[in-house]
Amino acid sequence: MSAADPAPQSGADVVAAPSRRDWLALAVLSIGLGMIVLDGTIVGVALPDIIADLGMDLTDAQWVSSLYAAVLAALLLSTGRLADRWGRRLLFLVGLGVFVGGSILAAMAEASGPLIGARAVQAVGAALIMPSTLSTVNAVFRGRYRAAAFGVWGAVISGAAAVGPLAGGALTEYASWQWIFLVNVPVGALVFVAALIVVPETRGGTPGPGADVDGALLSAIGFGVLVFSIIEGPDLGWWTPKAEFQIFGWVWPADAAVSIIPFTLAIAVTALVLFVLWERHRAHNGRSALLDLRLFRLPTFTWGNVTAGAVAVGEFAIIFVLPLYLVNALGMNAMGAGLVLAAMALGAFASGAAARHVAARFGAPGTVLVGLGLEVVGVVVVALVVTATTPGWLVALPLVVYGLGLGLASAQLTGTVLRDVPVAQSGQGSATQSTVRQVGSALGTAFAGAALSIALALTLPAALGAAGFTGSAADSVAEATRQSAGTTITQLRAQGDAGPLGDQTSAAVDALAAGFADATRWALLVATLFLLLGLAGALLLRRASRRVPADG
Repeated sequence: MSAADPAPQSGADVVAAPSRRDWLALAVLSIGLGMIVLDGTIVGVALPDIIADLGMDLTDAQWVSSLYAAVLAALLLSTGRLADRWGRRLLFLVGLGVFVGGSILAAMAEASGPLIGARAVQAVGAALIMPSTLSTVNAVFRGRYRAAAFGVWGAVISGAAAVGPLAGGALTEYASWQWIFLVNVPVGALVFVAALIVVPETRGGTPGPGADVDGALLSAIGFGVLVFSIIEGPDLGWWTPKAEFQIFGWVWPADAAVSIIPFTLAIAVTALVLFVLWERHRAHNGRSALLDLRLFRLPTFTWGNVTAGAVAVGEFAIIFVLPLYLVNALGMNAMGAGLVLAAMALGAFASGAAARHVAARFGAPGTVLVGLGLEVVGVVVVALVVTATTPGWLVALPLVVYGLGLGLASAQLTGTVLRDVPVAQSGQGSATQSTVRQVGSALGTAFAGAALSIALALTLPAALGAAGFTGSAADSVAEATRQSAGTTITQLRAQGDAGPLGDQTSAAVDALAAGFADATRWALLVATLFLLLGLAGALLLRRASRRVPADG
């Protein structure tokens, strides 16, 4: 079955079973998808090592994680349209080549700038891969088989995202952080060859005339500048300038009346509003549009995307913050932190496999609700137990609950969002959903980093003061810890009495770890707020799904 010859869409019609080659194609596409999703989270546990090795600060660390998601978000709508027009398998193969090239550049990086640039190259490749996978699945599988295929696709996303920290910990501990990128080379080569053999070429419906270049630029500017603003806000100042900002020789001075951040936020909002107006204008004139806004007339598509975006913010906030806490505050090595975070993968894989059976009882939207409820419970418990002395197993236990929810929600949310989207618009629909997820991922890291930075500015001095450390020296240590995302704690712990604080080092380390744990709790609670927003969206999604007949 192909996109050119879809099965009838009436629930009463018999849908032909997919061939063995179709299922093999799903497996190949899932491995390719898993590779790029894994790369979004595998960096987390390795970040402390990368920070120390390359001399990065907290803002650099956020960009290593966030730029990948930000560039993905900026390009997905464009690449989804290109996949519909030029062929989804072709874009998938090109994306694999670009992604592997970016991975090699990342492994070779010897400073923060080249590493961040390599992550951008990886993201371009991932932006070509992701919409091609989902739109191919939507085109090839129909009826009840499509629900099963979407379940696999969603389970791969949740499972790969959750297993990333364990893979990152193992590779960092037993090889080096460079291998979290080099591992993509052999996997990418195998997926490329397999895709040539088993993945069918599909295309979307005939688009209107013209290329929507302006729409692509407006969406890239809007999403990219929004993420930049949230990441840089704590350091540049949300309103009053804290530091000067330089770009291409142009300087926004530190003594300006207002920080640059309010202006960048205004640019982001203006670009996104203009993008929506421009897309409506092009569609009204019968020209090719990057985003068909008529898709949002489908209630399941609208509320499903709201849910997916909010949940992604919460999920990636957690994945960014917890590795820093485990390594720096608790003193774990990368492998130990990876094993704790692997509890998420354990739960995600278990529930992802069982999601179809749960959905048979509660329906897909009901399963999403159950999953999000478990996610909220898991994160709240983690936030309650984090201290400077919490054993790793006590953090892992609620993460299993969180992972169970992650698997249930992700496995069923994808199919529900695209349930009523016509096959000819699979590329746009899947690219829109993927864009929402990636915007959420980038914003999750950005919000978590901002919340952690703001909280550390309060909790570290307070913890040091409670331990008897005051004055300029204490302020200097607190600021160094905040800027290094906690790596200063690890360095002081390793130096012991030979460090600059002498025999007071141990007490200072304990105080800094306590302050870092308190800040972690606040960042986790911010993540919880977004998961609760996703839960509210899921309630509206379930209501909408009951009113709209499913595409058979």
